[in-house]
Amino acid sequence: MSTEKDKTNICSEIKSEGLKELLRRAEEDAANKVEASHSGDELINLADNIHALTEDFSEDLASAAVIEGQIFDTTTSGSYEESDIQVLEGLEAVRLRPSMYIGDTTSRGMHHLIYEIVANSVDEALAGRCDSITVTVFPDNSIRIEDNGIGIPVGIHPTVGIPTVEVVHTILHAGGKFGGDAYSFSGGLHGVGASVVNALSEWMEVVVNRDGLSHHIRFERGETVTPLTVTGETDKTGTITTFKPDPEIFSETEVDFALMITRYREMAFLNREAAFTLIDERETPAVVKKLHYSGGIISFVEYLNRNKAVLNKEPIYFSGEQDGVFVEVAIQYNDSYNENVYSYANNIATIEGGSHLTGFRSALTKTVNDYARKYNILKEKDKNLQGEDIREGMCAIISVKLKNPQFEGQTKTKLGNPEVRTVVEATVNESLLNFLEENPQEARTVVSKGVSASQAREAARKAREMTRRKSALDSNALPGKLADCQEKDPTFCELFIVEGDSAGGTAKNGRERKYQAILPLWGKMLNVEKSRIDKVLDNEKLMPIVMALGAGIGNDFDLSKLRYHKIILMADADVDGSHIRTLLLTFFFRYMRPLVDAGHVYIACPPLYRVYQDKVSHYAYDEEDVERIKEETGWANPKMQRFKGLGEMNADQLWETTMNPEARKLLQVTVSDAQIADETFTLLMGDRVEPRREFIRTNAKLATLDN
Repeated sequence: MSTEKDKTNICSEIKSEGLKELLRRAEEDAANKVEASHSGDELINLADNIHALTEDFSEDLASAAVIEGQIFDTTTSGSYEESDIQVLEGLEAVRLRPSMYIGDTTSRGMHHLIYEIVANSVDEALAGRCDSITVTVFPDNSIRIEDNGIGIPVGIHPTVGIPTVEVVHTILHAGGKFGGDAYSFSGGLHGVGASVVNALSEWMEVVVNRDGLSHHIRFERGETVTPLTVTGETDKTGTITTFKPDPEIFSETEVDFALMITRYREMAFLNREAAFTLIDERETPAVVKKLHYSGGIISFVEYLNRNKAVLNKEPIYFSGEQDGVFVEVAIQYNDSYNENVYSYANNIATIEGGSHLTGFRSALTKTVNDYARKYNILKEKDKNLQGEDIREGMCAIISVKLKNPQFEGQTKTKLGNPEVRTVVEATVNESLLNFLEENPQEARTVVSKGVSASQAREAARKAREMTRRKSALDSNALPGKLADCQEKDPTFCELFIVEGDSAGGTAKNGRERKYQAILPLWGKMLNVEKSRIDKVLDNEKLMPIVMALGAGIGNDFDLSKLRYHKIILMADADVDGSHIRTLLLTFFFRYMRPLVDAGHVYIACPPLYRVYQDKVSHYAYDEEDVERIKEETGWANPKMQRFKGLGEMNADQLWETTMNPEARKLLQVTVSDAQIADETFTLLMGDRVEPRREFIRTNAKLATLDN
């Protein structure tokens, strides 16, 4: 452990060099860059992969009542007949290049097949012809999607001369969504869904209940093997599609039921008229999830904020329609410092944003500033609030529906219709201003939070400017505790962030100094989940890390300037070590997100035991490893040493077990789902105690006791 004198010297060093050097690196031209890069029109969508909706939720029907009578009518009185199906071109060799149509052939692409078929049922719900969608996973990982819509037309297609349901499933770009009155709004405008799923399935069976008759057709790898036949009479309507993803195409065919719950809970929030039922027949008894939310996107934002302290208990909701474009928005603020805005077009998550999100942000910034000026909350001498100030702590859903959405690419992740921006801006300008005028208390809460965020941002900017000027002659300053490596190419360089000076000293002696750098940390650093950027910039525990990495922090983080391509967290295998790792991971996720996204962060896995006899030693990571070593060596009663901390190892042992690339175990930190990660950090590191206590109770059985 470091002495008080050590800490004083370190603090002095940080104050005089650390903050200065970091901020000099982080911002080349602070005054202009910060203000320009965070204008209200800037598009920074934080809605990456909303798949974190597995937790059950009981909506507040009182707040949901606001939405009644304001929903845009998406139903149609038009027919859905054989003549509505238009064929644009023949089916290409989808099986040869599946990634062109579904993104990839991993588990993600396989699940995309399910999404495509369910999307057709959702379009039926939008048209007002369906209110029930059931998705079932069977033991062989085949999937059945059933709806109670009108059913795919089964008569002979007037152009192609074969049953229309066969046209839909065997010809690319054949569908009822390219014109006519069959669908007013749809996300499936590319028309490749059913045919692509068929082409990439080992087999597919379709049952259509329509006009009092039940019809059946079967395909295998895109080819029709059982022609359309009538199997009997029925009083039901709708389409039942059952298929099995082809193992010749996909590396993984195991259906992730939790992922499906997340996906279709999202759909249930966005389509308040439809009830989703998910069934997992692989479990005994079968798992059944029923998802239906009459509150729509109001309930959605309440769900996303369920573990956060909200500032406006009743979400702000408004909707509007103009020129055939329907817009609805729900907003609820929380006391965090992070923005979570999710945008949708015709039920498709536009994770890259688009014109609707741009319109929302620009209108939000203008409206709040106009209100603050009108009521003298912002004085004449005050600068306008920037978009990022107003969006701090905001959770918002923006959903638009339009007849001819223009998406960028088949993955449909960005909306390109320029007219949508105008409609969204007009709706937000008028409706949000009315809300602020009619609810002065909530309005003051929103503006006050923005003002506070603006003050923190300005304090950080001034600190950057001051530090950059003072550091002009000291461009290569690094933290004094850092034992740097000799290699200059960051591709080959590793930085070990080590808990404690004692372990840090051992690591310095045990490392390969050519490419391994060591940065010891002492004590517990700031919990950034509860802190703004200005507090982070002034923290003496975190600044050495940012200085050592050399790539900046927050919105100024530049991955190309990173000095090490492996950042390895090395802490004791105890509660304190786990806490330090969690604090560091929270810091990286909130303020150096590209570092995590690029896969540069790792966790070292030091062994818990040294199992030895005479001069022969083996290392074990848990009790099972110990037993395995006994069996392999034949040792009945070997000697054992339990490492309670990294400092108990000598330099050779630390190198051999934890630092040697040929023998060590590392866990790479990845973010497969940003929303799950955001909620997890909020849950574990945020202010609210009750959700954290419930999480511990629920997961206590998974804990490993430290003897």
